[in-house]
Amino acid sequence: MINEKAAMDETANLDWRISDALVDYEPARSFMEGRVAQIIDGEAPEMVWLLEHPPLYTAGTSADPAELVDREKFPVFDAGRGGRYTYHGPGQRIAYVMLDLRQRGRDVRAHVHNLEAWVIAALDRFNVKGERREGRIGIWVDRGNGREDKIGAIGVRVRHWVTFHGISLNVEPDLSHYEGIVPCGISDQGVTSLVDLGLPVTMADVDVVLQETWDDVFGRQGKA
Repeated sequence: MINEKAAMDETANLDWRISDALVDYEPARSFMEGRVAQIIDGEAPEMVWLLEHPPLYTAGTSADPAELVDREKFPVFDAGRGGRYTYHGPGQRIAYVMLDLRQRGRDVRAHVHNLEAWVIAALDRFNVKGERREGRIGIWVDRGNGREDKIGAIGVRVRHWVTFHGISLNVEPDLSHYEGIVPCGISDQGVTSLVDLGLPVTMADVDVVLQETWDDVFGRQGKA
């Protein structure tokens, strides 16, 4: 992991890490595993890690092999998180969120709700109305005439009440890369991004907004 920026929110006892270079999936997962173990043992503070991956697909615990349309398009990794197949790649901001739910109410459903609220709050800063949909985890944008496009995905894993994995927000990815899968098992709607919506937003813009809206959703002291 190179060209990284790191900061510590002393008040909230939370580490922020931003990786400017693409981070391969396996090293990222290994890092998360190690950090989660440290948080469980009280040896490290919570962390939010902002990064991008090279083009790849990940399979969640509910992934249906039939939804992997093109097995040769990109590497496929077993993520161990909840959910089905999803895409990660350049132009997509990933936030791996490693939080200690022992200090946050021990409620996994509330954690997922908070991740969704975080994405919605960030999108609102760009005047984009992100919405939840019953029975569909993630964040959606109403494009009109019955069309809805997904702009943010949520995938979570929890070990001894410490979370990892997190969210992905489409800033300016190559949307054709989604054609190798049925994204999150939903075939009757599309995907979009901030730039696809006509907004000239940079990754740095998104990072600033994600940090600014964090406290509004999760609170500075990390309490439920």
